Amino acid sequence: MIKVLLVDDHEMVRIGVSAYLSLQTDIEVIGEAENGLLGVEQALSLRPDIILMDLVMDVMDGVEATKAIIEKWPEARIIIVTSFLDDDKVYPALEAGAVSYILKTSNANEIAEAIRTTSKGQSVLEPEVTGKMMARMQSSKNPLRHESLTNREHEILLLMTEGKTNQEIADQLFIGLKTVKTHVSNILGKLEVHDRTQAVIYAFQNKLVNK
Repeated sequence: MIKVLLVDDHEMVRIGVSAYLSLQTDIEVIGEAENGLLGVEQALSLRPDIILMDLVMDVMDGVEATKAIIEKWPEARIIIVTSFLDDDKVYPALEAGAVSYILKTSNANEIAEAIRTTSKGQSVLEPEVTGKMMARMQSSKNPLRHESLTNREHEILLLMTEGKTNQEIADQLFIGLKTVKTHVSNILGKLEVHDRTQAVIYAFQNKLVNK
């Protein structure tokens, strides 16, 4: 079962999403929170597989909540579910550590599929969000940042584009998890990106992987 925590300040949204997800045979809602602060507390207490995070909330918004969760639990998989596509919402959310970004206009089945995909270590981004990220990278002054990657870092980056988690990469390459984390950190630094999602987008944009 994929265990899910819902963080949204609209009770009807929580009720609707929870009701639909309860019909899924592989997804279980284990908690709900009406603001970011409670969301952080429940996330760190319940350790769900997926956190569905609203952005605009009282007490603590989704970006701050995401930062707080990732700071104490870097492996958390957070899906932003919002009505906003503004740059001042998209970039801070992804830079805070969210791995997926979908709209509340998505139908219930699309939300369930996003949960399944994200639980496997892959990202789900609204097409417009992907376009924004690619345009932002395209405007960079140094479009060939990947040339500074070592062969091992390049190898790990390709595995990241396949949705592999750090542990899966470690197992496949027969190296330690700590070593993988160090390489991933180096990759993000050399590519001048903030997270794995941006690194994967960079890889596809610069045709580092044939997909």
